[in-house]
Amino acid sequence: MKKYSKVIIASMFFLQMVTCGYASELDQDLRPDVLVVMSYHESYPWCREIKMEIDRILSHSYQIHYFYMNTKNQYEQGEQKAKEAFALFLKIKPAGVITVDDNAQSMFVVPYLKDKVTTPVMFCGVNATPEKYGFPATNVSGILERSHITETIALAQQLVPTMTSVCFMGKKSPSILAIKEQVMGEHANYSANFIDFKMPTTRSDVLSMVEDLKGRCDMLFMETMEGINGVDGRPMEEKEITSLVATTFGKPLIGSNLYSVRHGALCAVVKTGQEQGVTAARMLLKAMMGSPVDQIPIEINKYGKRYINITVMKKMGIKPKPMLLQGTELIRTEK
Repeated sequence: MKKYSKVIIASMFFLQMVTCGYASELDQDLRPDVLVVMSYHESYPWCREIKMEIDRILSHSYQIHYFYMNTKNQYEQGEQKAKEAFALFLKIKPAGVITVDDNAQSMFVVPYLKDKVTTPVMFCGVNATPEKYGFPATNVSGILERSHITETIALAQQLVPTMTSVCFMGKKSPSILAIKEQVMGEHANYSANFIDFKMPTTRSDVLSMVEDLKGRCDMLFMETMEGINGVDGRPMEEKEITSLVATTFGKPLIGSNLYSVRHGALCAVVKTGQEQGVTAARMLLKAMMGSPVDQIPIEINKYGKRYINITVMKKMGIKPKPMLLQGTELIRTEK
């Protein structure tokens, strides 16, 4: 009798350890699997923000497998990477899938998972309209990504009231094409005149386009540029390309990501990867607990946080009113 009591107590202790996330690495392998397919690379700040929240929500109860398609630097290899992701899907047979950004949808979800498997799939970071990919589907829902462009322009004009025109730039990609579509659909409501939207693919494109734009607009809204080929053919990192654009443009850069401000943009009302990650993880958890995916509606990011780069502000001689700084986080350019 005592022997069985010890077994029961040990089993209860094991279950408690698994629930709390303290089980050994061997024990953790007993958890159900979740596959996360990222469009970009592991070190990309946006991917790290999303991963942080997925891990926080799911890692105690699920074994999470991350697959990075690296399409920001090697877009032409995306379809092969999608095949590899599907091979991993077949191998681990996950209880659920999260797919991040547009390339993972067009190259992976649509060809391999949408309406083809019963596994629930939640997307996040999608800039295109969901209809482009046939979402929602019987097994697919998620959260869209929309930049807080109107709010960022307004914040910049509060800092520099004389700015009346805005241009846009981002490395040509499916995500940037979707952002351009957003801009073209809403720019009539901006508080600054929309001038142009440029999509460079090389460093020389960037230089020639910025030279053109700096004589035509007061501020440049810069979306992601990482992966543009440099003089040696090497994909440039976001920090490097932002510094180049800021120096060449000579006027305020604005953006929609925290890393843009850290790398030298004046300000941004930031959409966060954290919001994308936590929402997608909670939606997937709901599906894996039994809720039909077609009853989990697609969401859109809601929250934005204001950031101002005080290094840039001081360099440009900008002296904001104290009330403008309330509720705004001040950061310096990263060295």
